[in-house]
Amino acid sequence: MTRIPMREHTEYIVLAKVYSGAISGLTATPVVIEVDIASQGLPSFTIVGLPDKAIEESKERVRAAIRNSGAEFPAKRITVNLAPADLPKNGPAYDIPIALGILLASGQVQAAKEKAFFVGEVSLDGSLRHTNGIVTMAMLARQEKVKTFFVPAVDAQEAAIISGLTVYPVSTLLSLFHHMMGTEKIKPVLHQTYIETDASRSYEFDFADIVGQEQAKRAIEVAVAGGHNIFMQGPPGAGKTMLARAIPSIMPKLTEEEAVEVTKIYSVTGNLPQGRSLISYRPFRAPHHTTSCVGLIGGGTHPTPGEISLAHRGVLFCDEFPEFPRHVLEALRQPMEDGVVTIARSAGSVMYPAQFMLVASANPCPCGNFGSSTKQCICSMQTVNRYRGRISGPIMDRIDIHVSVPAVSTEKLTSTTRKAEASVSIRERIGRARALQLKRYVGTKSITNAELSTQAVKLFCPLDDQTISFLRTAVRTMGLSARSYYRVIKVARTIADIAGAKNIQMPHVAEALQYRPKEME
Repeated sequence: MTRIPMREHTEYIVLAKVYSGAISGLTATPVVIEVDIASQGLPSFTIVGLPDKAIEESKERVRAAIRNSGAEFPAKRITVNLAPADLPKNGPAYDIPIALGILLASGQVQAAKEKAFFVGEVSLDGSLRHTNGIVTMAMLARQEKVKTFFVPAVDAQEAAIISGLTVYPVSTLLSLFHHMMGTEKIKPVLHQTYIETDASRSYEFDFADIVGQEQAKRAIEVAVAGGHNIFMQGPPGAGKTMLARAIPSIMPKLTEEEAVEVTKIYSVTGNLPQGRSLISYRPFRAPHHTTSCVGLIGGGTHPTPGEISLAHRGVLFCDEFPEFPRHVLEALRQPMEDGVVTIARSAGSVMYPAQFMLVASANPCPCGNFGSSTKQCICSMQTVNRYRGRISGPIMDRIDIHVSVPAVSTEKLTSTTRKAEASVSIRERIGRARALQLKRYVGTKSITNAELSTQAVKLFCPLDDQTISFLRTAVRTMGLSARSYYRVIKVARTIADIAGAKNIQMPHVAEALQYRPKEME
């Protein structure tokens, strides 16, 4: 193996500075790694600046990597300061900045003329390993007007999705040494332009494979077109889970801005698929009903995003909705309303995006046969009411669309002449509806109809006098809450978008009212 050339009379420059960043939530803060090599004192290696255990252990990784790369590890008193000192730092991303700082302070490497960011975990042999949060760090570098970014070679494509940066893929500490000395330059990677979801992507389920359930399919189409939450109730085997699993096949394409948002979350959590630099498809998360509150919402000693954030701009599918613990379901209320979740700890708070589409399903009762004309329900009314009472009224009120999924008749199940509409044609209609919404809400915080605030509903969803009179009567008759009133209008706006109508009309409102729960209101 080629090694870093040793120098017989190394001239210590005492102090060196290397620039990196610390990730908190989904944002990053600039961090300066200061390395001081004292000319007096016993040999030691100290890291200060609120490092965690992973950073403390980097001392041994850096020491071995420098020696195994052929460089000299100074037998001096070495002090590494991660500034600002009051900001907690965690993870192994500081290995390369620390190693480079030692090489700079010991005079073995010359400092670059322009400011650069360095991120990466180092192995004992000097090679660089995958590091989480590269996209977030790249965005920090651009924000700080730093044009040069050194990252592990395996993460270079991920960093290259951020424009305005020169990204250098570093495979080993030795290659970084040669680049800094100018003996063998590292070739930068090209900026990765956003490529929308491939139309040839295969899906597990297609709506063409689902027999019957036309009403449920229509409700799902409306929900996806406007980003609305949907609740499906029906007996076991009616197709609720299959309908939910087929939703990815009709989801609209991610915009470039949405793709970067989703990729940041997956990068920070280490969930970015291997070999993929950008998430180009909408997430579909299906946590089990035994998932803890921290697993669903996010949190922990060192807060990390939960399932609702991993489902950002995509779908959160909660099968067997009443089986989730009551306190877990109640924790969904604020994120469903605000589209973000705030995790507060004594050391500070972090905010994660959670603009997801909730798809929930449930049986009508514990045995699943309540209301069936062919099977007998063995549950008492007290048991049925207790089962349904596991889902609170406020949660149900935050769900825009409620639909019944009855058992499929034998005639439909065995019919060979009638074929259901394929997902590709449904996806095209939804794509047109989403395009109308993107154009309509340019310059606002909203992307879909479901995200509209009360003021935005009044601005973008005007109703004529006849429709207002009809809706007023329906609200009084059905006993709708103020929240439900505005949600009906937003669903009606989506139905109008699917139909290509400029304004909301009475039939659109009438269909939207059909999606309100009958027994829960």
